[in-house]
Amino acid sequence: MNQRKGLVMRDIKQEEMAQSIDLLNYVFQISLSMNKDRHFVNSKSRQFDVGHAIGWFDGNQLVSQILNLPFQVNVHGKVYEMGGITAVGTYPEYSGFGLMESLIIECLQRMRDEKRYISYLFPYSIPYYRKKGWEIMSDIVEFQVKDTQLPHYKGLNGKIRRVAPKHDDVVDIYARYAKKTHGVMVRNSIAWNEKFQEDFWEEKFIDSDVNLQAAIYYDENDVPQGYLFYRIMEENYYIDEIVYLQEEARKGLWNFVSAHRSMVYNVYGKTTGNEAVAFLLEDSEIIQKVSPYFMARIVDVKEFLLRYPFAKNTFNIRLAVSDRIVAWNHGTFDISVLDGQVVVEKISEELEDNAVQLTVQTLATMLLGYKRPSYLEKIERLQGDPLQIGLLEDILPVGIPTFIDYF
Repeated sequence: MNQRKGLVMRDIKQEEMAQSIDLLNYVFQISLSMNKDRHFVNSKSRQFDVGHAIGWFDGNQLVSQILNLPFQVNVHGKVYEMGGITAVGTYPEYSGFGLMESLIIECLQRMRDEKRYISYLFPYSIPYYRKKGWEIMSDIVEFQVKDTQLPHYKGLNGKIRRVAPKHDDVVDIYARYAKKTHGVMVRNSIAWNEKFQEDFWEEKFIDSDVNLQAAIYYDENDVPQGYLFYRIMEENYYIDEIVYLQEEARKGLWNFVSAHRSMVYNVYGKTTGNEAVAFLLEDSEIIQKVSPYFMARIVDVKEFLLRYPFAKNTFNIRLAVSDRIVAWNHGTFDISVLDGQVVVEKISEELEDNAVQLTVQTLATMLLGYKRPSYLEKIERLQGDPLQIGLLEDILPVGIPTFIDYF
């Protein structure tokens, strides 16, 4: 029996957005106040206009959906067009029909057509998305610092100014940060809107009068070098985002936090998983939790590799990549680089024995630098000749991805 009989997959129309919100509310059991619901609907409404909202319909009823948004990310200094997956959900009575996998395949095809060769998402289930070709690419650190543990740094020549969160200098600092930081979002208007609509602490504050605040550190030449998004509530200080371009700016921003020690008992915050929060404090015995955060997928292996900033100018290697979701990624790829010129050919639809063997999800975490080839070999996530594994270590740039956005 065809479980999809009578169901139709198509784009979700703007006037059907209320059904999309109802689906998300049901699947994720979101308890929304009227105020927060209004923010959420307004945010998603704008996203429907700029992304691809695709769903399965039973008659006129939306029963499964996915939203694909256009973003950019920095991969080892190279800016890639990225497809961001969000608003994923299926009503329980329609589960097991393969609806979501077909929506994912349609999204990947559209990303490929638009030359978006990498995709990010925040997973509601890491095992589920691993089966679909995504893999962990970044961590997040959540921390708690007592008022008595806050640092104070001397000898700084700059100054702090409190500003509106959407201040031009905030945007400028982040743009400079994104140019030099591997893995991060190169924020467009969608990303900035998402930052202000669905920030990390919103569930704590949406029904209160506590607004997001911002502070900027300016160096002695009055050049903006770092910023901080924060809120103060119930004698606690909440850091939503801290971005800095130099060590002096980091110290200056923490001095600003410390200046509130008479007002608060604890500072709570989050930052990228490769930020050594505890190590950088004189009193490092803070509460800190590291968790997997975002996942990434290679949308088109050949096209992604053609643009990849390899660390060596001349080499040849073959990768046998398995991808059970899309056929264009499954097979053996020959990568040749001569004097910096990259040539990538898919030489076989089969996984040839003389190539390094790996899945498309392992390829993503390896190329992004979250895990290195030698470690992936050790845990049996890739197999190959030791010389080829060593070559991979040499040709891949070093750097763990940073990601601090959410969508």
